[in-house]
Amino acid sequence: MNERNLKGIFVPVVTPFQTNNELDLDSYQKYLRSLLTHEIQGLVVNGTTGEAPTVCWDEVTSLVELTKHTMKNNPIPLIVGTGTNDTMSTLKRTELAAELGADAVLIVVPYYNRPSQEGIVEHFRAVAQVGIPVIMYEVPSRTGVRITLDTARTILDMDGVIGLKDCSGNTELVSELTRLSSKPVLCGEDIYFHSMLTAGASGGILASASIETAKFLQVFRLAEEGRDLEAMTVFESMVPFIRLLFKESNPSPLKWLLARQGLIASDHVRLPMSVISSSLQEEMEQMLVSNLSGIM
Repeated sequence: MNERNLKGIFVPVVTPFQTNNELDLDSYQKYLRSLLTHEIQGLVVNGTTGEAPTVCWDEVTSLVELTKHTMKNNPIPLIVGTGTNDTMSTLKRTELAAELGADAVLIVVPYYNRPSQEGIVEHFRAVAQVGIPVIMYEVPSRTGVRITLDTARTILDMDGVIGLKDCSGNTELVSELTRLSSKPVLCGEDIYFHSMLTAGASGGILASASIETAKFLQVFRLAEEGRDLEAMTVFESMVPFIRLLFKESNPSPLKWLLARQGLIASDHVRLPMSVISSSLQEEMEQMLVSNLSGIM
């Protein structure tokens, strides 16, 4: 995988669990097959949406192997989340992902320990030397640290780093990187998808594309064709759905909706995550009844 492939709609998949906390691989394969009926450009396993903090590496291995098996007749890029807040751990996981046949890895900016900009650069420099393509993941709301434009440029200039997933909360970073003709930037915050495309993003890694897959693909195609007003109209029709989906912590609302639609058997999440509140369930049921977003 290279920067030319980092374009379009990439779906970060959920990790279905049984109520006893074990992986539900039957549900996972059913859910994958549903996604693969659409012409998406790639999948992300073991990202935030996949509850990476509570999934052990043996389970990641099972998920990756089943993903590759399920799409063996129509392979698309498979990206695996391997980033942690420990460089040595990240290096080991990245090497293992390469051995499993991942096409790229998603590396989050180190969280909790709040490294300096220099420390962040050296973290990515070490990972970029493993030999598998790296996508940097900027999400300051979860990491507690925000990279500067200079840091982003330094990392993106590294051989082996092919692009950025931008969850910075606005379009400033993607706009500046586009102006400077940087490597591809993928939108990582669903609510900003259209505005980031307008600012120069090459696509998105979008949790709600598990449900609204066709519409996200339509928005991307329209934007790519220069039909921005039509793209905006389609995207605006999805905004109420997106807002509800992120009203409580991802992926709990998404899992509830996938279970409600019969794509996975249970909305179970591992602690410390919890299932959605009864009030949000009511709101989402009302959305389904009124068909606000056309998702039924």
